[in-house]
Parts: sequence; structure tokens; C-alpha cells
Amino acid sequence: MRIWEDIKLQYRIGGIVNQVIYWNVGVFILAIPFFYQFREGFFAYPDWLALSSRFNAWLFKPWTLVSYGFLHSGFFHLFFNMVMLNFSGRLFQTFFTQKQFLGMYLFSLLFSGLAYSIAYTLLGGEGIIVGASGAVLAVLTAVTVYQPLMELRLLLIGNVKLWHVTGVILLLDVLQISMSNTGGHIAHLAGAAFGVLYMKLLQSGTDLSQPVTKIITFFATLGQPKSKSPFTRVHKNPQRKTTSTTSKVVLKDKKQQQIDEILDKISQSGYDSLTQAEKEFLFRAGNE
Repeated sequence: MRIWEDIKLQYRIGGIVNQVIYWNVGVFILAIPFFYQFREGFFAYPDWLALSSRFNAWLFKPWTLVSYGFLHSGFFHLFFNMVMLNFSGRLFQTFFTQKQFLGMYLFSLLFSGLAYSIAYTLLGGEGIIVGASGAVLAVLTAVTVYQPLMELRLLLIGNVKLWHVTGVILLLDVLQISMSNTGGHIAHLAGAAFGVLYMKLLQSGTDLSQPVTKIITFFATLGQPKSKSPFTRVHKNPQRKTTSTTSKVVLKDKKQQQIDEILDKISQSGYDSLTQAEKEFLFRAGNE
């Protein structure tokens, strides 16, 4: 029961990255009794959930351009995607807001899915695709474009630059594109391309995630006072007018950074290691 309480706490105050991971895991667990073929040992997803490469299939089921990203072909497919999502998502939230993360994540699924369908049509192939890999790579690539020289410390390797990690992952996709899982690698590279596009436009003042943000904000604040919001508020410090061009990228605030630090402490030492003040802070943050 204590574990379940910790899971609920993590979901409520852990931020949108944790919540997206829980959604993926939850869908995977629910899919087992319905779509897993125990005799053959694989998932058989229907074309009203998985994304088909045929235009006439997803054109009448447009939700599959997003739903496919929450389905996975097996445990290790899910596991590695969620590990990478946790890694890249936390890096993204170091600089940007939860709204931007969710908007970009959903749009990158859409972009990757369309790229997969178009590429397979041009190649004369046919198939279905599942998995969040394209969106995960979009998030990772976007952060890399914004902070390519960020240093990471990897086990058994030591300090490396963020662009080194992203570059190796994308290079492997390019090398394997003609060997196996061609559709998957096309979606991966399309996701990475969207990450570059998203960040370049964001740095020039155009936030592609805003349509999703407006929809989420509308439903989240429906029937609530206007001052309340389920997402992190972003405060901009007033700046003096200068003739130089300034970036219009929205950064996350200090409150979310404090929440992240406390969550890291929970993951390392458990909930009981928190001080009373930290517990009260989390409780207040979860109810705002």
C-alpha cells in the first residue's frame, strides 16, 4: 500500500514527464489481455489503434496518428523508450515548461507518423507502426539543438557532450534504416527532424506547442477561477530594451526546479527521507 501511495504522489506532483510515462505503462498493461497473442508471443494491435501506412486507413481514423505512440510491441520496447523519455524529458524541463513538453511530444508523434506513412507509400510498402521512439528522439534532439555543449556523466564512459549522445543515436538509426525495421527508423529520424524544427522556430519566437497548450488550458481551467492552472507558471524578468535580438524561449521557474530536486531525493532515498518542510511543500504544490 505504501508503494501505491508513493506512485500516486509521483503521478500527482512528478510533472508531465512522469505522467506521460505512466500513461504509456498503463496502456501497455491494459493491452496485454486484449491484444497479446500468448501462443505466438507478440502483440496484434488493430488498425484503429496502431498507425497504418495506408492513407485510406488512418485518414478515417485520424486519432491513430497519436494513439500509436502509446502502444509498444513488447516489454523491452517499452522499457528502453521510457528510459530515454525520462532522460530526455527531464533535460527538456530543465529549460522549458511542462506545457511546451506535452505540446511538442504530441505534435512530434503526429509528424513522425505522417513521415512514416508518406515514406512507406513512396517505397511501395505496407505495414503498421507502434511506439513512442519518434517523440522521444524529438525531445532529445530539441534539447540538443538548444544546449549542444551540455556535459553529461555516463556510467563507464565519463563526461560527454549532449550532442555526442544524440549524434550516436541518430547515426545508428541511419545505418540501420535499410537493414530492419525500416519504418521505425524513418519515424525516429522524422521525430529528430521535428525536434530541430521545433527548437529553431521556438528560438525565433514561434512556439508550435501553443495550440495544444490552449486546448489543455481550456479544459483544465473549465469551471475553475482564472487564477488557477494545473501547469507551472512562467515568470519573465523585465528586461531593458536593447538593439540586440533576444531569444523568446520560455524558461521554467524556480518552483518547478525545487519540485524536481525533491523528487530526485525521493527517487534516491525514498519519501521518508524528506524533511517535514519538504513534505508540506510537495503537498501544497500538488493542490495548486
